[in-house]
Amino acid sequence: MTAPDVQDTIVVIDDDYAMRLSCEQILGKTGYAVQSYEDGARGLEGVAARKPSLVVVDLKMPGLSGLEVIPRIQEIDPSIVIVVITGYATIGTAVDAMKAGAYDFLPKPFSPDELRLIVRRGLERRQLVALSRQCEIERELMKRRFVTFVSHQLKTPLVAVHQYLEVLQRLEGTPDTDAKRREWIERCLVRAREMRTLIDDWLTLSQLEGGMLSRHKVDLDLRGLLEHVVDEHADLAVQQDVRVELAPGETLPVHADRTCLGVLFENLVANAVRYNRPGGHVRVEGEVGGGEVVVSVSDTGLGIPAADLPYLFDEFYRVRRTGGDAPGGTGLGLPIARRVALEMGGTIEVESTEGAGSTFRVRLPSRPAAPSDTEAKR
Repeated sequence: MTAPDVQDTIVVIDDDYAMRLSCEQILGKTGYAVQSYEDGARGLEGVAARKPSLVVVDLKMPGLSGLEVIPRIQEIDPSIVIVVITGYATIGTAVDAMKAGAYDFLPKPFSPDELRLIVRRGLERRQLVALSRQCEIERELMKRRFVTFVSHQLKTPLVAVHQYLEVLQRLEGTPDTDAKRREWIERCLVRAREMRTLIDDWLTLSQLEGGMLSRHKVDLDLRGLLEHVVDEHADLAVQQDVRVELAPGETLPVHADRTCLGVLFENLVANAVRYNRPGGHVRVEGEVGGGEVVVSVSDTGLGIPAADLPYLFDEFYRVRRTGGDAPGGTGLGLPIARRVALEMGGTIEVESTEGAGSTFRVRLPSRPAAPSDTEAKR
């Protein structure tokens, strides 16, 4: 039996002296702090003063009955677990006690083990309820922080766009008007793209949380999708002076949502290109083995400091580069990638050496490839 928490206090309310003494001895030897009272009124005073974790109350008592005591205990503290005991046990009285708010019902006479068991279960339930409540509070706080952070991230580029437009209003009649106008319009476009990317990532994450992006799993050859992703990033690679290639290989058969996997690998390939070095290389490689399809996205870029690796898949976490440069991106790409991998029954992991590059490895359950399995390229 698990030892009771030293903070667990139990109140016993019963007009029978022998029963109070028995409960005190049984529960006291188990390790609980026990206090007993001979009637409902004194019992309620004790509950209000001691704030116990659990109350054992007799239904049939002179003055306030157990059924009258139960709701008053809940008014004092609704988290207190209430166990009813009675020598007049019937289904009707049990139902009445449960309706009034009792957790469980124990007919007299009962054995020490029966009392210990029902008390232990009641306290375990209290702990679970408390944990659930704490999780709800933490989730609510996370939502508020999330909204606050996203609002700030949207406000920053919006304020910048507003300032740029004010500058544009004052450009007329100045030297080099056309060149300056092009410069400030480009700045507005950059900031607008930042806002659009953040909103897109936020919506994608919300859809993943709601299960909206993983409802349409089909049999597909992942190689065709990877070819499409590599082709889609060709222009970005040219701009960054980076070479991107998909290694030749076998069919990569999976049963998954095409859109979700597209989001995952687009994030990985885009990051590998953006955080590379001029003249760098990105290699996408897939293989099948051990019931898995394993896809690796490797780059010869900046790498990730070891201190940042444990937090890499946390929402809004961004690696700050040497020199204090502000990190780019929304901080949602990798959390989205991880969530997609998990939704598809797989995993994602990273290996990185600062200054030498990184490899992100996605593992997905494979399916037996059919002879005619030829997934069309997108």
